[in-house]
Amino acid sequence: MNINHIYVDTNVIIGAFANNENDKNCLQYLFSLKGKKLYISSLSIAQFVAVFQKKTTAEDLLKKVKYLLTKFNIVSFTEKDIQESLSEKSPDFEDNIQFTICRKVKCQHFITNNIKDYSGYFLLNILKPSQVRKINQ
Repeated sequence: MNINHIYVDTNVIIGAFANNENDKNCLQYLFSLKGKKLYISSLSIAQFVAVFQKKTTAEDLLKKVKYLLTKFNIVSFTEKDIQESLSEKSPDFEDNIQFTICRKVKCQHFITNNIKDYSGYFLLNILKPSQVRKINQ
């Protein structure tokens, strides 16, 4: 695991753009960190678009996605990732996919609003958005 690699779960991204203060503050803090690499999956982009496409204009959605592309490294989601996710213990397949992708890029930190969903995943520092300041500058 790399202590400078941080993976952000889809729910934090969606929350921030839905004006959840904890999620917005979390992303602002993460964006201020020097020497850290921020990751999300291509799956997260697809989920983000699915949530916001009916709530905003196509032009505004395009701007938001382009903004995400400037802030995060996007990790591709492959058939191999799906196969690995199938062998995880959690019954939540989407969580298994996010965990597999996070592990693929050797992230030490995983930021999510659903900490309980990731309690069985070892080798990760799993944090709520309100706890993100535990990650040092």
